[in-house]
Amino acid sequence: MRSIAPSDNAKLLTKLLVIVVAMFAFGYALIPIYRALCEALGINVLAKAEWMDQKSGNSSQTGPWLNTQVDTSRNIAVEFDANDGIKWKLRADQSLIKIHPGELTTVYYEFTNLQDKVVKVQAIPSYAPQYAGNFFQKIECFCFRQHSIPAKGTIRWPVVFFVDKKLPEDMKVLTLSYTIFELPM
Repeated sequence: MRSIAPSDNAKLLTKLLVIVVAMFAFGYALIPIYRALCEALGINVLAKAEWMDQKSGNSSQTGPWLNTQVDTSRNIAVEFDANDGIKWKLRADQSLIKIHPGELTTVYYEFTNLQDKVVKVQAIPSYAPQYAGNFFQKIECFCFRQHSIPAKGTIRWPVVFFVDKKLPEDMKVLTLSYTIFELPM
């Protein structure tokens, strides 16, 4: 049987350390490689490498990054509606806004419980035209979960959304409407 010399162990340790360092360097190098590949292929590009001046709309070296996901060539009117009940009121702060497809927008709804008791509610959205819901992308919405509202209480809820750029050109007005349903406690 052959005995293992200390020099063999040192050679093996050196090879393993080289492999570990090479693996770490490769993992570290993947970040710029990934960014360069995504930029070259146009994948996951959220901002151009040029700045946009907010006041004039011209390119400059100051101001926020220009979001390439927003289609500034067209405007969409978004109407906000809510179906009130005898027991509560639901209103949007704004009944109509104009946005660009792809533009991230926040609108607030105010819910008032008119009853003398705590209520548990769930909001259900609907869209007009009906297939507009395929292009209306909500990121945060009070309709995602149930809420307990105190007696005679008022709560403000945000709706954070954007309208997909793939919205057909002939759709100029979208309506988002909410109906509130009371749930058993």
